[in-house]
Amino acid sequence: MRNPMPRRKANAVARTGRSSYCVAAMMIDRDTQKRAAAETAAAMIEDGMVVGLGTGSTARFAIEALIRRVREGLRIRAIPTSERSAAQAREGGIPLTSFAEHRRLDLTIDGADEIESGSLNLIKGLGGALLREKIVAAASDRLVIVADGRKLVERLGGTVPVPVEVVPFGWETTADRLRRLGTEPQPRRDADGKLFCTDGGNRILDCRFGAIADPVGLDLAIGQTVGVVETGLFIGMAKLALVAGDSGVRRLTVG
Repeated sequence: MRNPMPRRKANAVARTGRSSYCVAAMMIDRDTQKRAAAETAAAMIEDGMVVGLGTGSTARFAIEALIRRVREGLRIRAIPTSERSAAQAREGGIPLTSFAEHRRLDLTIDGADEIESGSLNLIKGLGGALLREKIVAAASDRLVIVADGRKLVERLGGTVPVPVEVVPFGWETTADRLRRLGTEPQPRRDADGKLFCTDGGNRILDCRFGAIADPVGLDLAIGQTVGVVETGLFIGMAKLALVAGDSGVRRLTVG
């Protein structure tokens, strides 16, 4: 009986299957590392704290860990950095509060898209919540960053763009002004191809600069651009990063 599938095609299918398996295994391994970092951070939360809840895949694991601790009796109040995080926390039974009741937070747990080794300067905002994330981080006594080892870099900007949140009105002209800084801003779009809208009703322009030699200066230049609400550069805000890898969770500090 003749083989219904030619050998070349069969080999290609087998390779595709192995490739898919490898990708899935890498994703599982990555999630395991993210969860390890997130649970290490969640263990730092103490009774009576007011906690900032970050946004993104690693922050989601941290919220999961805090939900378990709250169900075990931990008493905290939390301010989330996005509607997504608020929904997860609310459904899990974490009591939420606001800045009207608490001007300062004891500790915020959040992820990052890039972490600069040494300085712990960050790029954040690929999840679309950079403005609220920065407001919460600025009001926190401690900002703890949780991530897997892929996020640790020598210089910011080499692997991801800098997200820039801008007002919707005249965003095209804001993009023109940002071009003068040496980038080609790309308006972020949602899954339907429409312009992405943040929880605050703003747009995001993703700006690639390559490896950034002067993050402080770039953050200042972007922030002074008319139409810009906030930048995804988080300078001098994190003092501790919990970075998970094959050998466990590393504690990186600065200052």
